[in-house]
Order: sequence, then structure tokens, then C-alpha cells
Amino acid sequence: MTASDNATATPGAGELDGKVALVTGAASGIGLAAARRLRAAGARIAVADLDAEGGAAAAEEVGGHFLLLDVGESAAWGRAVAEVEELLGGIDIAFLNAGVVTPGADVTAVTDEQYRRILRANLDGVFFGTRAVTPAMQRRNGGAIVATASLAGLIAYSPDPVYAMTKTAVVGLVRALAPQLSTMNITINAICPGLVDTPLLGPDARALAEAVNFPLIPVGDIAEAVFGRVVGAETGQAWVCQMNREPTPYRFAGVPGPRGEAAGRTPPAGLAADEELHKGR
Repeated sequence: MTASDNATATPGAGELDGKVALVTGAASGIGLAAARRLRAAGARIAVADLDAEGGAAAAEEVGGHFLLLDVGESAAWGRAVAEVEELLGGIDIAFLNAGVVTPGADVTAVTDEQYRRILRANLDGVFFGTRAVTPAMQRRNGGAIVATASLAGLIAYSPDPVYAMTKTAVVGLVRALAPQLSTMNITINAICPGLVDTPLLGPDARALAEAVNFPLIPVGDIAEAVFGRVVGAETGQAWVCQMNREPTPYRFAGVPGPRGEAAGRTPPAGLAADEELHKGR
């Protein structure tokens, strides 16, 4: 079945006709599944990855364009955006998905190189990517940014503390940027999956999940969650994705306010915007 054949059989087919989507980490796993889903809805796809062979194969599958991109390299983002705009006409959607993990729980075993590597992929890639695609989306009168975070960004995830730190930072960045980007007609959301059946999970984690009969989330389910964030109007939210559940925006508890004389005063602009953003959730 070709990408165009698949599009006609997919809910939402044609909904993204005329749109251009840039997907990072798209050679495999969640990124590839999302590229397929967005293509099935009509979008043209720019596949970005450090895996040249896998990325080129993914781009060929979805009829898209391949970019060899190190998401942690600031200057590379300017070149990537310019290339996509020149070849595909613009950028309407960015799925900032590329990511890695560290060796595990022992913080004393994490080397400087491993620490810098995970920050480059998981956090720098989201910040540099958002910064680079925002002007391109403004030139298209708006757009949608989705970043891959994790449940590890919402809980105390002790099996990989540095990974958890990067994903927590992604959630915080998304929530903080939403009011600013909304003035440009750009939505930004984070998806926070549980254990997903991807190469990133690794054989040890997969074996453990199977041993305790813990179901791994199919990548297609996460791709569907990404599609929902692209076509939805919600912004600034962290969407929890669990097996056999609909994606759900995480409810952040309000920060306790001041007491005494300060009671009743208008909160700082940032806090007021955050409360308005999540009102009614």
C-alpha cells in the first residue's frame, strides 16, 4: 500500500492537505509513525534524523524530503528550516521528537559526554527547533509545534534521573512558551507517553515489561496523539499517553499563593497567563 492509498483509508485524510510537517527523529519509532500519520492526513513531510540510511528510507516511504540533522546543533537548524522552506514551500507543523537516554539510574556513572549528549538531543533539540521554526510558521500565519516529553517528565522517574530532568524541562518550556506563541497563532504541546515499543526502550526494558506482563504502547497510538495535537486548538499542555486510554492533559496543581497583605492583589503576568491557559481543565 502506498502512502497515498493509506491516506484515503485513514480518519482525517485530507485534513492536512497543503501543510508541511518537519519531523525530527523520524527514521524509526515514534517519529516514523508520526511521519506516516501526518502524511496519511495529507501533509508533505520533511524527515530529519542523524541516521542517514534510516532517514532516507523513511523519507522515501512517505514521499518526503530527508534532512541529515543534528538537532543539538544550533546553526544546523537555520540551514534545515531554509532547506524545507525552499523545497516544500514552508513549515506549518513541527514534531520535535528526537531523543536519547543515559546508561541508567546511577548518577555517578554518567559521564560528561553522556550528559551533554542527552541534553543536546532531548532539550537543545526542542529549544533550537522551536526557535527556528517559529519565524517560518509566522510566515505561514500560524502552525503547530509538538514536542516529545515523557511520563518521566511528570513523575519522579528514578530509573534514569537525567532523562527525567530533560523531559521535565521540555514540559516546562512548552507551558511557558504557549502564551507567547498563541499571539502568533501557533500552538505548542508536549506528549508524555508511558513505555512505548520503540528502539529507544532497549532490550532490557522490553524484557522486563514482558516479564511483568506490562503492555507496551504501540507507536501508532502515540502518532495518533501527535495528530490530535496538530489539528487541535489546545496549547501549553502536557498530554499523558497510556495504554488503552485517550490522551489526557495533565492537571498541574496550582501554586499556593501569598498570605496576609498580599491577598487579593493581581498576580504577576506570567502566573495570570498560566491560570487562564489551563482554565476549565
